[in-house]
Amino acid sequence: MPAMPPISLHVGGPGPAGGGAPVVELMLLLTLLSFAPAILIMFTSFVRIVIVLSLLRNAIGAPTVPPNMVVTGLALVLTMFTMAPTFQQVNAAALQPYLAGSLSMMQAVDRAQPPIRAFMFRQTHDRDVALFMRMAHLGRPQTRDSVPTYVLVPAFVTSELGTAFVLGTLVFLPFVVVDLVVSSTLLSLGMFMLPPTVISLPVKLLLFVLTNGWERVVAGLVAGVH
Repeated sequence: MPAMPPISLHVGGPGPAGGGAPVVELMLLLTLLSFAPAILIMFTSFVRIVIVLSLLRNAIGAPTVPPNMVVTGLALVLTMFTMAPTFQQVNAAALQPYLAGSLSMMQAVDRAQPPIRAFMFRQTHDRDVALFMRMAHLGRPQTRDSVPTYVLVPAFVTSELGTAFVLGTLVFLPFVVVDLVVSSTLLSLGMFMLPPTVISLPVKLLLFVLTNGWERVVAGLVAGVH
């Protein structure tokens, strides 16, 4: 039997632009990909959009229509649309130079942070940043650059949750009015045995369709993020 050729794994060579070992960088990339869903949720407008769409579905009175897959897919598509300018900046400043070999991985990560931080600052309330700065036992920041990313991210998520619930409340109110009108009408007619949802659901669907509800909701979400 011929001898098996020796197999060796070289991990000490330089990476792009004199960076770390390619195998180490590959491991870091795989680790980053495993956190991709969390990054998509916590660093983009996905949280706001999916909450508003879910509350809209409950406000109409059909908690399973559209299905969860459709709501999540629509939220993902709208997230890609609203984040496209930020992603283009990250691609031009960090990803393409890294793929060309002119930047190391850490340099690319540093280049990618400013556009993402700028987006998060536009959507984050100052009170939320101040709250997490106090909880981190840090002083009052003089500039945005003095706010650490680990403080900015939870402040951004908290602001997105607050904004999503405010928008969800505004979406809920017209449908609550319809429910009240239908319930009062049924009571005044003495129709106690007829559930109000039997009448209110088609009325709310008709109202939503006639007012181009999906267009208005989508336009409001996109305008709010931009």
